[in-house]
Amino acid sequence: MKYIQTEQSIAVPENVTVAIKSRIVKVTGPRGTLTKNLKHIDVTFNKVNARLIKVTVHNGDRKHVAALRTVKSLIDNMVTGVTKGYKYKMRYVYAHFPINVNTIEKDGAKFIEIRNFLGDKKVRLVPVREGVEIEFSTNQKDEIVLSGNSVEEVSQNAADIQQICRVRNKDIRKFLDGIYVSSKGVIEEAM
Repeated sequence: MKYIQTEQSIAVPENVTVAIKSRIVKVTGPRGTLTKNLKHIDVTFNKVNARLIKVTVHNGDRKHVAALRTVKSLIDNMVTGVTKGYKYKMRYVYAHFPINVNTIEKDGAKFIEIRNFLGDKKVRLVPVREGVEIEFSTNQKDEIVLSGNSVEEVSQNAADIQQICRVRNKDIRKFLDGIYVSSKGVIEEAM
């Protein structure tokens, strides 16, 4: 079944500006600027005023209309990123061999270095994505905090760290060692 016209509206806060040109969305706020290319999704953007944007799909089937909500969520996440920012906290879990985590600079790029995971001599390196800041928690033992404006970059960096510390060829019910996301949300210091 085709839907003749379906639309979603996006409310824009006062301290944020959204610029859309040929389905490239640029969101600017107090924390910075985020850009997202949405040319692969066939939707129409209509800027009603500075505080309201309507996203419309004409003659779309069920999956095309579902992409409409995805576009709305993407832009809402960008608005939240440039106003509040995103923060992921990760904890190291180990039974015997303490995991050592550091940040290093290598060839102009920043990496997270993981040593002594399950007693391995292998050094695991995870590249830090653009716009992601790494801090080691001072009030909580064995905790790393990832923060940034883009929820996609911060969450993907957390997933990369968690996946590189997967236990292989052992019973994962017994060997629970790894680095896991303990909490995620927005940065509290924001407005």
